[in-house]
Amino acid sequence: MAAGASQVVLIAFVGAAVGSFLNVLAYRLPRGESIVAPRSRCPACGVQIAAQDNVPVVSWIVLGGRCRSCRGRISPQYPLVEALTAALFAAVAVQTDLSAELWPGLALMSLFVAVSAIDIEHRIVPNRLLMPATVAALALWGIADPARLPENVIAAAAAGGFLGLAAIAYPAGMGMGDVKLVAVMGLFLGRSVGPALLVALAAGAAVGIGILAARGAAARRQGVPFAPFLALGGIVGQLFGESMVDWYLDSFL
Repeated sequence: MAAGASQVVLIAFVGAAVGSFLNVLAYRLPRGESIVAPRSRCPACGVQIAAQDNVPVVSWIVLGGRCRSCRGRISPQYPLVEALTAALFAAVAVQTDLSAELWPGLALMSLFVAVSAIDIEHRIVPNRLLMPATVAALALWGIADPARLPENVIAAAAAGGFLGLAAIAYPAGMGMGDVKLVAVMGLFLGRSVGPALLVALAAGAAVGIGILAARGAAARRQGVPFAPFLALGGIVGQLFGESMVDWYLDSFL
């Protein structure tokens, strides 16, 4: 069925709540902490954050980006992640028209937000995130459209193999975590992983050239996390990949 405005807004609110959880996940998972307990606390004073101060986006704005107890600064990353997740959930709701394909799309957007936040701060793409995502991709597509599973598995192998060769040829540019991530993207996106990978490589190359031009030789020693570029490509693949593939096939084949 077509996505109505009220339904899209509702899914956006759900996305904001999921984004709040993804903030916790991105902070605790690389540190080996439980993502379930304890409840969120101020990173400065350690006081547990009250429920009314933990409303996605709104609480950060109302409190002026500061803890109610100690007035310590709270990173703007928190509301940004929540707002971004809300926007991505809404976009997927519109793109899928609330069909069963909505659920793999929402899971993929959640993965992109979490893995980007972790890679930017820690320069890692955790297996503890990718393994559940792999299971989720297979399970959700098995429910939504089992006929797509063979295509998606082939896409995962092809995309992972391609990026794996690139990682072997240029190990300083990306790690095996990126290779695993693009394979998981293939499980979610199927043939749309092709445009996703092209966008990611183009965006990564453009930023790399820009950094090199701005900083010269010193930039060669500066690592740039690649997972956010894969996430950008994956978002494009999710929202526009099918039409991009169809356009290419109609135009050139």
